[in-house]
This record gives sequence, C-alpha cells and structure tokens, in this order.
Amino acid sequence: MSNVFRLGGDLEVNRLGFGAMRLPSQQGMFGPARDPENGRAVLRRAVALGANHVDTADFYVSAGGAVRANDLIREALDPYPSDLVIATKIGPQFHTGGLTEAAAADMRGLVEADLAGLGVDRLDLVYLRVGTMEPVPGSIAERFEALAALREEGLIRHLGVSNVTAAQLAEARAIAPVAAVQNQYHAAKRDDAAVLAACEAAGIAFVPFFPLGGGHELDDPRLAKVAARHDATPGQIGLAWLLASSPVTLAIPGTGELAHLEANMAAAAIVLTDEDLEDLS
Repeated sequence: MSNVFRLGGDLEVNRLGFGAMRLPSQQGMFGPARDPENGRAVLRRAVALGANHVDTADFYVSAGGAVRANDLIREALDPYPSDLVIATKIGPQFHTGGLTEAAAADMRGLVEADLAGLGVDRLDLVYLRVGTMEPVPGSIAERFEALAALREEGLIRHLGVSNVTAAQLAEARAIAPVAAVQNQYHAAKRDDAAVLAACEAAGIAFVPFFPLGGGHELDDPRLAKVAARHDATPGQIGLAWLLASSPVTLAIPGTGELAHLEANMAAAAIVLTDEDLEDLS
C-alpha cells in the first residue's frame, strides 16, 4: 500500500501528517497556553520528518486566545515548502457562552480569517465542520454551497466535510467535489466504517480526527499484543492500523511535545503483517 495519497487528485501528501490542535495549549483547546516557541519547534520538526499535510483551525487557540495554531504555523513555516498542504476547518464558533454553528452568511468571514492567519492567498483544503464530537443530522447544503462559491472565486482549492453522516457526504458531493472527509475514527472507535467505505469507493481521503483516541490512551489489548511484536507502543500500532485499514486513510496525530512527535512519526515505518491485522480485526 502506498505511503502517499493525491488529495483532491492533485496534492500529493504523505499519509502520516500532523494535527495542530494541541500546539497552542496544554489541555486541548482553550487550556493554559504553551510556550509558542515550543509549538514552532514541533512544527518545524514535523515537516522535517516528512509531515507535509498539516491540519489546523482558526479556533485552535489557548485560553483567552493568547496563542493560536494558525499564527504558529505561519511563524514557523512561512515561506511554506512547495509541497506543504495545510487543511483547515470552519463551522463551529466558540464564545464564552458556549458553541454556536456558523451560518452560510458567516462562511466568507471565516475563510478570510484563515487566509489572514495563515498568510496565504488560497486555502489548500477547507472542511465544513458540522457540530463538535458526533455528527448532527440535518441538511448541510446551504453552508456547503457558500463554501463552494468561495472555491469558485479561487479562495479555496479543495473542499471537505467533517463530522458528517453518509447522507450529508452524499448531499455535499451533489453540490461540489469533496476531496476529504474528517470524522472521528480510531482503533477503539470503528463505527464509521460506512463513511470510510464510501470514501474509498470514490477516491476521497478519509482523515480521522482523534486518531490516538482523543486524549484517552488506546489501551485495547489487541493493540498491546501487536505492539509487543514490533517493539512499539499501542499508539504507534493504532496509527499503523489506520494507515493499513484503507489506501484512502490519512492520519494526522497531534501533539505539543517533540518526543511524542518523534514516536508518532515513527509509526509510518511499521509494516503490519496479516497476522497482526487479523489480531486487530
């Protein structure tokens, strides 16, 4: 199985990339700020190790917005390498009173905020994110149509959808080409197989968020058994399993620590055997 994938048919990326959510703060989004220089160092090292697909969002910030992932990406990597693909998500709007869903009329402003934050004239990939953790049923057509119009203007290269049902994916595809789907999926949560199958059939990238469990250790005994064979960690086997599960699956593990980054990126070299895959099934 190839270690690279052509995102949208034209952007070649290594299938093991990097997620920026944990860079600004110590406890997920809106936690106490990390040292920005630490975040910049992690980004530079991630790219040096071959992560040419970086996933971010304008709402990846520390408490009070003091440190922002998009700022760190721009400061660490601009001028950007020619093969670097930056994906971003818009949809949720976070306020002191909680979460609201952005409307179709908000799409332009959110896209322009990402353009400014990243310092680019066009965004490589923009996901319409629906809700937060679990898909929210209902039509996404109006919002996706607004993004499709911005793509036609040249502000966006490729479109994606995130946290969606199979029906919402089909609805989006009827409006404009969908290059990627980003849903929660990992070795301990495999209930989105239908969406993955739809992506594989259409050649659409499937990019799981929380590939390492979303802050919860992947303590599945199946992972531990295979990890012992490979002198690896269960998390590394979880990443290797994602990459082996389908040729369209990309992994974007995130971390704010250099040592954890090194361990994550080493998972790209792990080749699972048929016996491993049977044990992990």
